[in-house]
Amino acid sequence: MFARSAFRAAQNLNQPVRRYASESSAKTAFKNYKPNSNFYAGSTAGAVGLAYLLFREYFPSTKTGAAPAAITADAAPKAFTGGDQGFISLKLDSVENYNHNTKKFRFSLPDANYVSGLNIASALITKYKGPQDEKPVIRPYTPTSDEDARGYIDFVIKKYEGGAMSTHLHNMSPGQRLELKGPIPKYPWEPNKHPSIAMVAGGTGITPMYQVARAIFSNPEDKTKVTLVFANVTEGDILLKSELQELENTYPNRFRAFYLLDKPPDSWKQGSGHVTQELLKTILPFEPKDKDGKIFVCGPPGMYKAVSGMKKSPQDQGELSGILKEMGYTEDQVYKF
Repeated sequence: MFARSAFRAAQNLNQPVRRYASESSAKTAFKNYKPNSNFYAGSTAGAVGLAYLLFREYFPSTKTGAAPAAITADAAPKAFTGGDQGFISLKLDSVENYNHNTKKFRFSLPDANYVSGLNIASALITKYKGPQDEKPVIRPYTPTSDEDARGYIDFVIKKYEGGAMSTHLHNMSPGQRLELKGPIPKYPWEPNKHPSIAMVAGGTGITPMYQVARAIFSNPEDKTKVTLVFANVTEGDILLKSELQELENTYPNRFRAFYLLDKPPDSWKQGSGHVTQELLKTILPFEPKDKDGKIFVCGPPGMYKAVSGMKKSPQDQGELSGILKEMGYTEDQVYKF
């Protein structure tokens, strides 16, 4: 049962908080939590730099230009069908400035009646070869649009210094085209697969988390409870904040979000610093002995190393280490996007 009163974490951080609030005051639960430390170094772009390794592992065929495979008439046509399907060239329909270093991109699918074809959870890979490049740049991105959206697919993408693909995307104009392929399978979500899940995200690592959360709360049969810990450098770096707040306001008994900033403004009411064991002991909704829960991790390399350890490859989760291992969680309880 969920408590009807708000979180009392601000009153005593030493007492674990494993309940969901039904009042808006829960948003200020960690206003007194301010560990002093620097934000993690590195970037999500660095974590996905093994371009051809990722491409070869998921898509051994390099054939391009294949049309979407036929599907049954009772479902919307799918733009991306995986397998031997080649890259699809999509037209950039619109670009919006999201914040100081992030843009929202909308690409048109091959037909207005098409859906993306992505499942939960999965991503797409993008390909671009510049005139001076010996090999094409390959990068995975998780769309932020609904999987049932027809005719388009959206991405929210941050530009990284020295990031070949993110720089190319940020230089694109409406009408230009980009090659994409997928879906890349991630964690296979099923309704009520876990009674409760926790998400530990940093920066652009929020996109696969949002994909899973959106699927959970769009399905009235799925009763999963979700706790999100989301770390960023500044308040302006928080991606998808309005979408997360909408989930929080709509499902206050099942979704809680806690934000951490490395450089918070004076008016900031939640946490500062980065993810610590003290914080996770207070926030995580289940203990290591509760084997039915699942913890998802996605963020820059420094966060991976500190919280869960790095993945070895897209298909090899690697050993669990870091804070979660020290707390007693097992590899079966953690998934690294």
